[in-house]
Amino acid sequence: MIKYTEDHEWVKVEGDTATVGITVHAQDALGDVVFVELPEVGAALAQKDTAGVVESVKAAADVYMPISGEVTEVNEALRDDPSLANSDPLGAGWFFKVKLSDPSQLDALMDETAYGAFAQ
Repeated sequence: MIKYTEDHEWVKVEGDTATVGITVHAQDALGDVVFVELPEVGAALAQKDTAGVVESVKAAADVYMPISGEVTEVNEALRDDPSLANSDPLGAGWFFKVKLSDPSQLDALMDETAYGAFAQ
């Protein structure tokens, strides 16, 4: 299951773990990503907390926690090659993984159809 936020993050849920990244729309709007700041592994963050930063040739934008949880892993490959956020935002360009603390928060996020309408 993949859900989307109004801040243009995506969340892919597998069991009690969610992988988080930025959407195709977000990377299109930002342009070429040149730097990412990722959260610390072990950080417990609440929904809507700032979890990181993505910087492009055009702008910098915060990456927000789409759901509350503990960061269990960060994408070191993305830190080494930020352009993965552009070339494969829904795959190799993921940002971090979170152990969900309140899965019910997912209910308020958008599905692909709703996000597609929102992002136009």
